[in-house]
Amino acid sequence: MVMNRTPSRGVLLDRATLDRGDIDLSPLHAVCEQWEIYERTGPDETRSRILDAELVVSNKVVLDRVLLESAPGLKLVCVAATGTNNVDVQSARELGIAITNVSGYATPAVVQHVFALMLAHATRLIEYRQAVLQGAWARSDQFCLLDFPIRELAGRTLGIVGFGELGRAVAKVAAAFDMEVLVAQRPGGPAEPDRVPLAELLPRVDVLTLHCPLAENTRNLIGAEQLNLMKSDALLINTARGGIVDEEALADALRQGRIGGAAVDVLTVEPPRSGNPLLDTSIPNLMVTPHTAWASRECRQRLVQEVAENIRAFYAGSARNRLA
Repeated sequence: MVMNRTPSRGVLLDRATLDRGDIDLSPLHAVCEQWEIYERTGPDETRSRILDAELVVSNKVVLDRVLLESAPGLKLVCVAATGTNNVDVQSARELGIAITNVSGYATPAVVQHVFALMLAHATRLIEYRQAVLQGAWARSDQFCLLDFPIRELAGRTLGIVGFGELGRAVAKVAAAFDMEVLVAQRPGGPAEPDRVPLAELLPRVDVLTLHCPLAENTRNLIGAEQLNLMKSDALLINTARGGIVDEEALADALRQGRIGGAAVDVLTVEPPRSGNPLLDTSIPNLMVTPHTAWASRECRQRLVQEVAENIRAFYAGSARNRLA
């Protein structure tokens, strides 16, 4: 690795996934002399675009071994996200290509989104808004509508699966709402103090929120068996990754009233071009948002700044956020 210099040429493969013209990219320009910036990069375009690159920044573009081998001058791939499943990290390690990611940048935005979903469900916000738009309030014979039962978060029990930075931040806000918090034992891990095995936690919680990564031990972690353990009025929230929840099982549980509701920000395949069980508009008590929990402008600006810091550190000889 060449130390203490600025890379001569960098490529940003998918700007549109993190910037819609509302954030400042100057932190990137400060750490690389020349950038080629592409709004999007299709699978048939990746090889030619990274061929002569020394530095590549990518959010969701797939970089497999064949593509990494096709770029002989490539020294650093900066993933503009926490998850690195789009990059063959093992091959990069064998080829001597450094890989970095970014973590912690989305915490305020994700926590805000989790509680927006939780509060929308508890206050029946969507149902009441629809009722007003349809004229139900104007036709009412009293000053307020009481058509949809409202619940308070105070005194209710929140179960958290995944107690890293995001899970801990959610727990902190839950305490402000006077909720009781239970933390699930790490899937497949040893027993830990103050952690509850998932099968024991599920029947006790009013809200279950997921903040664990998608891995072999968490794929379909919440399926029919787990949903059957939950209270009939419980709410499931998934802002982590699609695939942690069995989507067919969740759709069935909602249709049959086995749980009270669900709110998901992630699906197994994104975008869901060939459909998805959870996009059936007949499913009751379901909110789906299009992977926007992380997408505040402030969050995306932090992401760009963190990528720039990773680049700066690499060329100064530091192993900041290095995965390979």
